[in-house]
Amino acid sequence: MSSPNCIPLRSHTHTVTLSVLLLRITVICLSGSGQTQAAVPSPSPSPARTLVWGPGLKANVVLPARYFFIQAADSAGTNITSSPGETAFEVKITAPGEHFTRIWVQVLDRRDGSYLVRYRMYASYSSLHIDVLLNGAHVGRSPYVLNGPVYHEACICPQASADMWLKHMGCPASVPQIQEDLSYFPTVDPDHNAQEIPRRFGQRQSLCHYTIKDNQIYIKTHGEHVGFRIFMDAFLLSLTRKVNVPDVEFFVNLGDWPLEKRTPSEGLHPIFSWCGSNDTRDIVLPTYDLTESVLETMSRVSLDMMSVQANTGPPWGEKNTTAFWRGRDSRKERLDLVKLSRAHPDLVDAAFTNFFFFKHDESLYGPLVKHVSFFDFFKFKYQINVDGTVAAYRLPYLLAGGSVVLKQDSGYYEHFYRELRPWEHYIPFRRDLGDLLDKIRWAREHDEESRKIAAAGQQFARTHLMGDDIFCYYFKLLQAYAALQISKPKVREGMERLQQPNEELFPCSCHRQRANDEL
Repeated sequence: MSSPNCIPLRSHTHTVTLSVLLLRITVICLSGSGQTQAAVPSPSPSPARTLVWGPGLKANVVLPARYFFIQAADSAGTNITSSPGETAFEVKITAPGEHFTRIWVQVLDRRDGSYLVRYRMYASYSSLHIDVLLNGAHVGRSPYVLNGPVYHEACICPQASADMWLKHMGCPASVPQIQEDLSYFPTVDPDHNAQEIPRRFGQRQSLCHYTIKDNQIYIKTHGEHVGFRIFMDAFLLSLTRKVNVPDVEFFVNLGDWPLEKRTPSEGLHPIFSWCGSNDTRDIVLPTYDLTESVLETMSRVSLDMMSVQANTGPPWGEKNTTAFWRGRDSRKERLDLVKLSRAHPDLVDAAFTNFFFFKHDESLYGPLVKHVSFFDFFKFKYQINVDGTVAAYRLPYLLAGGSVVLKQDSGYYEHFYRELRPWEHYIPFRRDLGDLLDKIRWAREHDEESRKIAAAGQQFARTHLMGDDIFCYYFKLLQAYAALQISKPKVREGMERLQQPNEELFPCSCHRQRANDEL
């Protein structure tokens, strides 16, 4: 590594300065607990047999933070399943002909023999060279050459061909949740919805009315509490910098609860929401929390789907065997969970960090405890996931953390729940918590089975909930929804145009070919 010291992600993520960005290369090493640790002895990796792959090795996959993987393997080609050391691999990214390469790189040790390498670009380049080194020797097919242009996140250079963009991104041909949500809407009439949805929901709910036309975004808000529009605004701006989005007009619910409670025979209105439920017909988006973490990885957030993978706590056999939970009092079952913890402290460690909904019960369920770093959750082998006001939006991070998740049966769901399987990716328990203690005891008595469930849940998060997966989901949804429209989307009266951020420091020139030329 270019730096012998490991810097905890929690303290570093918020301290990127221009002087850091202007360095030719910056490599940060993270430990599983956020602290410097001695390397655990393991077989020596072979540079020739170690594997390197991932979307960050492709010039046309533009993400806020690009990433790829390293899987250490021995001289026989067998994957190594324990960490060869946090500083075992060195990654250098340079742009030939450039005096400075404005790229921030992190090599994240996942402590299972694999590494996640992520990098955030602050300028665009004609090409990039990525050197992956082990004791000075090139690994796999290193150096990897990205023949460009290689565009950075802020560059406004949309791919004209949707098919080409989908191919480059490796998006799935179909998404079951999108198919299910849109099955209730054989057609969509933007003219009708523009009149009826604000009339029905606009006074009591907080909505954003969006039109994307000629890849420009227009918006009008309805309701009083519309601050959460910032997440949707930012993601749509990012998406339209990368690909031409079909002309489309839609409404986004900015509240927690899904809205459309009618049956199909009563006349449904299409509403996009961050959460769905069994008794509503909202069209589900990835949550605002997951959406923001994708945009702000290696920037304003410290908790994201990549950083979790480098902070999974001690090895499975060394984790605390008490089931763990922390949070606020946003649902009665959470009160029941804390009560259960007091009665069975040998099995459950659950406590509130904040009271808001049930303040009159604070004397019964307090005192409050200090906030715990999310990464410290994974010192515990069993993670309890209980609904809050709606689905608990922490589930993606819990799955990625390497502990086994015990998930409450719930009528609420996020965009990926349909693909989760109980007893394969998590251990289910009843909504009323009636069998939670039994499930914890089962997990303790069946440790190897629990470990396999934890590993499967972690692999699901690694392959379904990364940044490219979220961009694919949004685009596939907007594309499918646009195809249902029977009248043209319009820029309605009162809409304002969203402006792309001004990229004055490191402007880029777009060299995309026209769609016909690319095909």
